[in-house]
Amino acid sequence: MKAKNNIFKSAMMLFAIIGIQSIASAQTTMEEFVAKWDNSKQFTLEVVDKMPDNLFDYKPDAGAMSFKEQITHLSGAMVMISSRFLNGAAPSFAADAKPATKAELKTFVENCYAYTKATVGKLSEAQLAEVVEIFGGKGSRRQVIGLIDDHTTHHRGAAISYIRANGIEPPAFRGM
Repeated sequence: MKAKNNIFKSAMMLFAIIGIQSIASAQTTMEEFVAKWDNSKQFTLEVVDKMPDNLFDYKPDAGAMSFKEQITHLSGAMVMISSRFLNGAAPSFAADAKPATKAELKTFVENCYAYTKATVGKLSEAQLAEVVEIFGGKGSRRQVIGLIDDHTTHHRGAAISYIRANGIEPPAFRGM
């Protein structure tokens, strides 16, 4: 019986060690983040390109954001979150801009992505692990980066549905 307990304890210890190593190695590296972030920027710009200028104010419901508002919001929010929770410096552009044309919107998207990429790139591993208060909760700065990515994906997906609702084929999904 004692031998079975020792084997069980040893097996559990081994699983714990393997599990911790798996979790540790599952963390995104800065190089992986940069590649994914650059891909996200290109995908967002392709989404903007697909929507005709005359449909930038389209919204499927009176209470919804317009296409242009979806893109402006996802872009401006990444700057706001990066500056407040990721030690970002003051941006060199108006993060609350209201782009009126496709060219202005694309420039705004590019500026916001570049700002967030630069801000994240300046964080050390220790800073990424620091826990901060954010929107009534707590999370590591690494989790805040995940929040920015999720938020961006959410609003870009809404914008893509607006493209489809107007009978336009959206750009192909960009995975990696």
